[in-house]
Amino acid sequence: MYHIAICDDEKDFVAEMKVLIQNYTKETGTEFRISVFEDGKYLIENYDKSIDLIFLDIQMKDMDGLKTAEYIRKIDETVGIFFLTSLVQYALEGYQYQAVNYLVKPIKYNRLKTELNRWLEKYHKKIPSIVVSNDKGSFKIALNTLHYAETSKRNLLLHTDTEEILCYRKMKDLEQELLPFDFFRCHTGYLVNLAFVKSVEKLEIELNSGEKIYVSKPKKKEFMEALAGYWGKML
Repeated sequence: MYHIAICDDEKDFVAEMKVLIQNYTKETGTEFRISVFEDGKYLIENYDKSIDLIFLDIQMKDMDGLKTAEYIRKIDETVGIFFLTSLVQYALEGYQYQAVNYLVKPIKYNRLKTELNRWLEKYHKKIPSIVVSNDKGSFKIALNTLHYAETSKRNLLLHTDTEEILCYRKMKDLEQELLPFDFFRCHTGYLVNLAFVKSVEKLEIELNSGEKIYVSKPKKKEFMEALAGYWGKML
């Protein structure tokens, strides 16, 4: 299921968009969760990093779509943005915020279908990511930046390229989610990204960053097989 946000201050248009998206779901089987925001300020104040795609009206009263997109790009570089407008010249300004495209109102179903098809195809070629949360908010983490996760009391501490993020998840659940992406639970307290493993000596794993974590004795054989398989794919 994909999470779509519609940010527009015209209630009738929002209702029409919902119907068009529901028709797309009926035709293709692709499911969406839809969140509605009546203006850019409300979207920013309640931004959810689980959002995959935003339909963003350029002309809104309190905060226009371009200013909204500028702020969103500071906190989320990967979310897709379709600008909505009645005037094409405004839409062209939106490309500086890496917009997927612009849609001119009123929107016809065939145009929406074409654009959603293109977006979904592109979406699945993107680097996969996960969304985690803590008391400070939600965080979208690209998996190619996640070195490893470790247990921290009853929570998890995620080690990325640039920071450590505490999240309220169970190791078992995260392990299942990351299983298809070359992550391996080498120890009760560690889940490691095989892409960052530099070497293994006895029960100690050295990462490219110089950090060292542990592999448990019962897990070592299976871990070494997984690592050999991953390195083999990279040759």
